[in-house]
Amino acid sequence: MKVIRNSLLMVLVLVSSYVFAQEQSYTLTLAQAREYALQHNKTLLNARDKVTASQEKIKETVAQGLPQVEGSLDYMTYFNYEMALDFTSGSQPVIDYTLLDAGDAEVLSAIGQMFSSEPIIMNDQLSGKVQLTQLIFSGQYIAGVQTAKIARKLADQSLVSTELDVKENVTNSYCLILTSEKTLNIVNENIKNLDAILQHTTNLYNAGVAELTDVDQLRITVSQLKNTQKSLERMNQLTYNMLKFQLGVAPDVEITLADSLEQIIGYINPESALVPEFDITNNINYQLIESQVLLTQKQVDIQSWAYAPTVAGFYSYTEKFITTGFDMTPNHLAGVSVSVPIFSSGMRKSRVSQAKIDLNIAQRNQEMVKDQLETQKSQLLFNYQNALENYNTQKENVDIAGRVYQNIQNKFKQGMASSLDLTQSNSNYLNAQNNYLTSVLTLLQAQTSLEKLYNRL
Repeated sequence: MKVIRNSLLMVLVLVSSYVFAQEQSYTLTLAQAREYALQHNKTLLNARDKVTASQEKIKETVAQGLPQVEGSLDYMTYFNYEMALDFTSGSQPVIDYTLLDAGDAEVLSAIGQMFSSEPIIMNDQLSGKVQLTQLIFSGQYIAGVQTAKIARKLADQSLVSTELDVKENVTNSYCLILTSEKTLNIVNENIKNLDAILQHTTNLYNAGVAELTDVDQLRITVSQLKNTQKSLERMNQLTYNMLKFQLGVAPDVEITLADSLEQIIGYINPESALVPEFDITNNINYQLIESQVLLTQKQVDIQSWAYAPTVAGFYSYTEKFITTGFDMTPNHLAGVSVSVPIFSSGMRKSRVSQAKIDLNIAQRNQEMVKDQLETQKSQLLFNYQNALENYNTQKENVDIAGRVYQNIQNKFKQGMASSLDLTQSNSNYLNAQNNYLTSVLTLLQAQTSLEKLYNRL
């Protein structure tokens, strides 16, 4: 039984380890990577928390104008202090007790003690109080609630802006990895091919047919390509780490890209990217500056309402658990207070002036953002057109360079071309491949920037 139990335990451990390993790897398309980042990116999580905080701020601001109830429990001791009130030097008033209510017994007792020579002993006091206050009118409160709602809208727009930034960064990193891996594959294949040629040339040299310079030239070329290979591998790992950070996963999690570079290139759509219509109100940066102008306008309103009165009402009930013999405080109190600003030595006027200056600055910033976005649209369209033309040119160049390299390689095997010709054509082919992949990455980034500007990312 012990052996069976240990075997079962071992199986469970292995299954758990397998499941854990499965959870530590992801295979993602570009669309899935974007969606995953929207759910787990830490910058986005912070932005969502700010939206939640702005919701709570609205509740806090609204609550300031709703009924407020406070309770207190007070205890006081006079250490049996004796208070002497002697009014016997004058004539005592004549009181007709038949005209008074029985409920005034406590007041009558106090008055009687005042006109007696006996001292009043101040006993300990214990009372509980509940007070209700209600704001009746405040212009600053109304403007404050409106300001909190605009701040919530601003937080929502900031979240959208952050989401666009995250999607743009994930897209660029994803495409950078694909182009880097494509370059690495080309270099690996080139090394494999040149290794075979180097071995063939070495055999010819050993047979006395080829020259040593041919062998040395090929060996140097292979060595340089292997250095390039290692550099690309390190750069690729760094880009993967960057993508993991943007996705919000741990550095030790394995990421596999499901889309190929050819599939990503298939997403390029010049017709939609070169649409001339640009509705600036759909741009998130313009929406943000609009909300900031509204927020600044509300600050002017808040400072302007400082000239208006504030009206508040209150009601309190005091329960006296222990009281002294001399207590004329009523149990119930209610009232209304009106606070009227009269003179502040120009302080309120200065605050209004400052708020208006801030509003002027915000409005000018809005105009500048509008001009900048229009300029950015023209620049991004120009960049995209250049990138598209360069992509088409480099795509043709890489085909030509590949055919030339294959032709020189065949001639070298037949002894009709030198090793210098072979290494030169190989270098030209690799440069053409590098230029082509760079043009692909530039075109994809240009399209991503346009989609972000148009709020279509």
